[in-house]
Amino acid sequence: MPAKSSTLKIAQKLVELCRAGQNLKAVQTLLSPNAVSIEPCAGPTMPAKTKGRAAIKKKTEWWFANHTIHSAEANGPWPHGDRFIVHFKFEVTPKTGPMAGQRFTMEEGALYTVKNNKIVKEEFFYHMGE
Repeated sequence: MPAKSSTLKIAQKLVELCRAGQNLKAVQTLLSPNAVSIEPCAGPTMPAKTKGRAAIKKKTEWWFANHTIHSAEANGPWPHGDRFIVHFKFEVTPKTGPMAGQRFTMEEGALYTVKNNKIVKEEFFYHMGE
């Protein structure tokens, strides 16, 4: 049996940490210092593109601080060369913004790109209800 690729190992570790609720640890240990995070669109408090592990960590901290998480799932990973995807499903109640106090289910796909044994790009895909 061939050895697992570094992309698959990183992908499996990301899913493992997210399933354990250790999303911040995933950011700190798996992302490159110069990683880029891309959302489908900018929000009132967040740009669509975030550069650097420190800024991505702050974005992640903000998201968890501003949402009550009732449940969270991470499914996958599905690798392809130096990339992999993960499907996330959250049951959340936002604490702020136009959806504050309204519980809903949020699903998103995430595409990650790996270089030199670190995640260098994460791209999120979800429907904003337009």
